[in-house]
Amino acid sequence: MNKSELIDRIAISADISKAAAGRALDAAIEAVKATVKEGGEVSLVGFGTFYAVERAARAGRNPQTGAKLRIEASRLPKFRAGKGFRDAVN
Repeated sequence: MNKSELIDRIAISADISKAAAGRALDAAIEAVKATVKEGGEVSLVGFGTFYAVERAARAGRNPQTGAKLRIEASRLPKFRAGKGFRDAVN
């Protein structure tokens, strides 16, 4: 499913226009991104939790040349599925 198909489903389920559903989806995604970027978590009971984790700097290797290189520290977004979501998939 892509974004436009998701918007169609939201519009049908919520009985709103596709334009309103698209704006609502965009607003929800932006709220999740902003909260996780600030270091917070977004927990949707029964669905899951969006959060960020810190990755430490580490040594790596260029697979073509074998040369050592340094990989900088970074933050990664993560998602942990909730029990309701896991049960629905199984």
